Amino acid sequence: MNSYTARKFEILHAIVRAYIDAGEPVASRDVARGRRDGLSAASIRNVMADLYDEGYLSQPHTSAGRIPTEKAFRSYIQSLTNSNRVLSFELDRVRAGLRGADTMDERVERSSHMLTEMTHGVGIAAAIPTSSQVLDQIELMPLADRRVLMIVVTKDRVVRNRVVTLDGPVAEAELEAIRNYVNREFSGWVLSDVHSELSLRLEQESAAYDAIMTTLTELYSKGLLDMGRSPELHMEGASNLMGVDLHLTREKMKELFQALEQKKRILLMLERFLEGRDGELAVQVGLGDSHPSMSELSLIGLSVMLPGGTHARVAVLGPMRMDYGKVMSAVLHVGQALQSVV
Repeated sequence: MNSYTARKFEILHAIVRAYIDAGEPVASRDVARGRRDGLSAASIRNVMADLYDEGYLSQPHTSAGRIPTEKAFRSYIQSLTNSNRVLSFELDRVRAGLRGADTMDERVERSSHMLTEMTHGVGIAAAIPTSSQVLDQIELMPLADRRVLMIVVTKDRVVRNRVVTLDGPVAEAELEAIRNYVNREFSGWVLSDVHSELSLRLEQESAAYDAIMTTLTELYSKGLLDMGRSPELHMEGASNLMGVDLHLTREKMKELFQALEQKKRILLMLERFLEGRDGELAVQVGLGDSHPSMSELSLIGLSVMLPGGTHARVAVLGPMRMDYGKVMSAVLHVGQALQSVV
């Protein structure tokens, strides 16, 4: 990169920072005022003309300053990505906030809450189960009317429960024996492997002649160990968008909040922008493709695979004029903390 190109992008990024701070078109004299190298407003104006021609700046009015485009924001964000790093004391602080949560659902909820507190944006966290989840333990509890509560916990603290009705009565001691058998034999196994092995054993051990194996066969047929793939999603801080000038009419603002209330839409947005980018910070400037009312919003997110087999995604949704460095740091720390808490 030659000296002119380096200076051009340094000026561009100064313009982006000034626009983020003030929300107003940036003039050449504003950029010159904050410089230490004495570069004149006239010289900066020439650079801004080149940036305008290259699609990095727009000009709302003839006499006004320039406004950075999505292309300019992407360039600015790239310059921040190279310098983003994890701070051990901050990571420890976030870990401590997650460690008291006993289940994945609680950890996801706390993650979204911390992201909102750290950034004043919309904190989003999701946990998406996969077929590679690892079994920790099961619990079986007898209920009235031949019903049994089946609880399955995986190593990443995802908890699923289901109530089933058996064909006949079952003793608590019998359920305890089944629980001990499954936990002893299969704790630490990937769920898909548990299914294959348990199915094989039930076929081979003449289950019809053993009361415990008969009940285990019935529980298995009614969904024992079927975790499902329903994701957990928590989002917090949507009200923070009320104080941001997104140039939306009242009707468009209403459409935005309606869109944010749709869990499926948020999950699809996360999947679209974060798919296949595990461990890599991703930034999407302008979300108009997801919904017209989101054209002036940006999404900063991270996907991580948790040790127990759940795919987690953490993100912050905010205005295009957000403090990208601060938000990128928050997402990175929360994502890594979620991945390392056991």
